[in-house]
Amino acid sequence: MVGKKNVVFGFLYLVLTAALGPYMVVSLSQSLTDAGGKKQEVLGEIQLMKSNQFMSEETLETMSGAQIAKKNTDGLLAINGLINAEMAFDQVKANPHAHGNLESLLNIAAGLVLGLVAVSAAFKQLISWCFILGALLHSGMLYLRDAFGLGWAAAWLESPLGFIGPLLILLGLLLAGIAAWAGYRGEPVRD
Repeated sequence: MVGKKNVVFGFLYLVLTAALGPYMVVSLSQSLTDAGGKKQEVLGEIQLMKSNQFMSEETLETMSGAQIAKKNTDGLLAINGLINAEMAFDQVKANPHAHGNLESLLNIAAGLVLGLVAVSAAFKQLISWCFILGALLHSGMLYLRDAFGLGWAAAWLESPLGFIGPLLILLGLLLAGIAAWAGYRGEPVRD
């Protein structure tokens, strides 16, 4: 069965992409928690300064503009730190995790459908490899870029070659639709 490799690949790849959930919780959530705590601490100080009408608690004198500006800068940097931590978390969640899970399931579905279609083995192989290579060159590269920070994967995705993965998946969908239209049997077909 030509689609067997897609089913096997799909399940194994799904384990890999689904494992990003625990990875995100373990490795990225601490930086998110730390950034949130830092933001609360600094903004709490600014809130206290405002409620004290910008009087220094130590000297009971009005704070200088430079002192107020420094505290505001600390607040802005703390907010920016939280935004950056959230972006890193969201980037892994939205890119390799979501796309990888979808492309895993697409491979499983394509593999099962290929077993029910009576078309040439070469046509089935073309469809099969479009889905596998498409997943690896799309969500696989997202995985390497976002989860592991590999620069060459980022360069690949930002280059014109970065469209190859999504195009292969779309081509696989188109060819699978043509194959289903031409030879869908609704029961297992021997290749």
